[in-house]
Amino acid sequence: IAATQPSTNWHLKENAREHHTSKFSSEELVVRRGQAFTITFNGAERPEQNLIFIAETGPKPSKSTRTLATFDISSTVSKEGWSAVLQSSSSNSVSISISSPHNAVIGRYRLSVQSGSSSPASLGTFVLLFNPWASGDDVFMPNKAECEEYVLEEFGIIFAGNKNHISGFGWNFGQFQGDILNICLAILDRSLYYRQDPITDVSHRHDPKYLGRVLSAMVNANDDQGVVLGNWSGKYEGGKNPSSWTGSGEILQSWKKSGYKPVKYGQCWVFAAVLTTVLRCLGIPTRTITNFSSAHDADGNLRVDEYYDADGNHLEKGADSVWNFHVWNESWFTRNDLGPSYSGWQILDATPQEQSGGIYQCGPASRHAIKEGEVDLDYDVTFVFAEVNADSMYWNLDSATGKKTLIFSKSTEIGASISTKAVGRDDRVDVTSDYKYEEGSAKERDIFKKARKKLGLEDKFDPTAPKVEEVEQKPDISGKFKVAGSLEVGKDLNLLLVLENLQSDAKTVNVNMTAWSTLYTRRRVNQIWKDSISVTLAPKEEKQFPIKIKYPEYQQQLTTDKTIQVTALCHVEGGMQVLVKRNITLDNPGIDIQVLGEAKVNKEVVVEVAFTNPIDAEVKDCVLQVEGSDLLQGILELRIPPLKASETSSTKFKLIPSEAGPKHLLVNFSCDKFADIKTFKMVNVIN
Repeated sequence: IAATQPSTNWHLKENAREHHTSKFSSEELVVRRGQAFTITFNGAERPEQNLIFIAETGPKPSKSTRTLATFDISSTVSKEGWSAVLQSSSSNSVSISISSPHNAVIGRYRLSVQSGSSSPASLGTFVLLFNPWASGDDVFMPNKAECEEYVLEEFGIIFAGNKNHISGFGWNFGQFQGDILNICLAILDRSLYYRQDPITDVSHRHDPKYLGRVLSAMVNANDDQGVVLGNWSGKYEGGKNPSSWTGSGEILQSWKKSGYKPVKYGQCWVFAAVLTTVLRCLGIPTRTITNFSSAHDADGNLRVDEYYDADGNHLEKGADSVWNFHVWNESWFTRNDLGPSYSGWQILDATPQEQSGGIYQCGPASRHAIKEGEVDLDYDVTFVFAEVNADSMYWNLDSATGKKTLIFSKSTEIGASISTKAVGRDDRVDVTSDYKYEEGSAKERDIFKKARKKLGLEDKFDPTAPKVEEVEQKPDISGKFKVAGSLEVGKDLNLLLVLENLQSDAKTVNVNMTAWSTLYTRRRVNQIWKDSISVTLAPKEEKQFPIKIKYPEYQQQLTTDKTIQVTALCHVEGGMQVLVKRNITLDNPGIDIQVLGEAKVNKEVVVEVAFTNPIDAEVKDCVLQVEGSDLLQGILELRIPPLKASETSSTKFKLIPSEAGPKHLLVNFSCDKFADIKTFKMVNVIN
């Protein structure tokens, strides 16, 4: 054989169809482990002359690290290792069916063949991935519709906003586009784990929990020059505003093109979306999860402390915080390290919040372990448990004396409306009950106590808090903010402060109110408005106080997250303070997409996008960004002339779809007054 280099037919089409890899746009064979694929090569003498195949991966392949396999032709598929079964042979070519084990290391393999005593001849390379369709694989997912959604679907919906007002936006994961597979393999070879010990790292790449943890570290730039650099400052000079991205492809391509320099900038949903792309690409079923009122418990006491001054301003003190929402990932695989009941969905989080094992990585944390309060199990269960279960404590801090007074504590605030996209539909599914027992139920409190006990946080109330009697003092009044009217950027914000006297004697209340623009993490950016009133409430009386914040008052101060926090700190004469607060997320105006005519494979179709300026002023610097896997290559950017008040712009462009089926077109519109107005449209492409 060695005399002539054999030429290999990889049967790309047939193998890809069998292995659910047809969507990769690669000239190289991409197959899944634990399943046979067929190749034909010529230049072989009669195959009965003992052909030996060699499959190897990584820098120093060896049998002991399971990165090297040698196998000859056998009559049956091996249960344990690699095997080759003869399909057919003629005088000058031979067809072989090659199978890899269910627990093979994934990655790019070099395949060669040896005949008799001659030296091995290279047949070429192929890429081996996880196989959720094969029952022996750690990532096996019995439900085929879920495999389609969580491995093969390139479009997703990420939920955001806040728990009173959930919104969703589209994302193009694009795991099969262009060079993404090669970039995903490059990410593995740039991790700290690989740099420290490449041989051991590659030998662990059969294990989805190992790869999930490594990739949760590599998708953020901390520690390892990973893919995305986080920025939660509200200022995004020198990079792209995190809310302007519409897909992972542009981010992963930029990372590679720049010579692997971190891409600026990301926030939680960007990290989660990029991790989804990488894991789906490698064959691990993965989805994004949004947790509303998500706790970041920095000190691990399952409590989140928030501080306010006497005017009701939220103070940046302590490392704990509560985010309007936070997005992480769930990936599906077995946990042979923990036992069968902990298998299934595992939480991975690539947003750099806290270090784990000395670097910014998080998970895999078994979702079942979180629900059962098993905070001592690997990995990072305590942190994720707190994100959905921590108790919130609200304190008044006197900056002059440093005295803290507890205003109130709440155990049902954190971890609401945990959401993900439905399988096969563009709808929201609530998965809160998979993370915890019903709020307020005895079982939920028992699990919380169990978790505290495991962490050595004794059952009694925290000793740094005031005496228990003081904590249980009942407030004299209650309050809430109600929204009156629409919550839209460009419109005035109308609220009602509702105060109720709970006692049977009159109460005088001094109320200090503030409104701040914030990031979605509730970090304050600009003060928008403040006011104070003094009111007298008759016994059991409820009063409403209208508040109006005009668009010109908040327009300059608003962040691109479009979030405002209003607080009213009520000082009741002779009683305890009452804190009333509300986080408000404003909606952008809408944008409309129409597909003019039928979308057919390889035929031009025209799309029209319309936007109406809803405000009384001109908007300028208008840019439209369009992307969609299988609908257009890369990203289309269109500049749009300025729009006068109430004027509508209509922009037309052409698509040439490359594949049939339901595809999604994503549109992002920005101008000087509105940032990142997003929408998507399902386009059914026919042959």
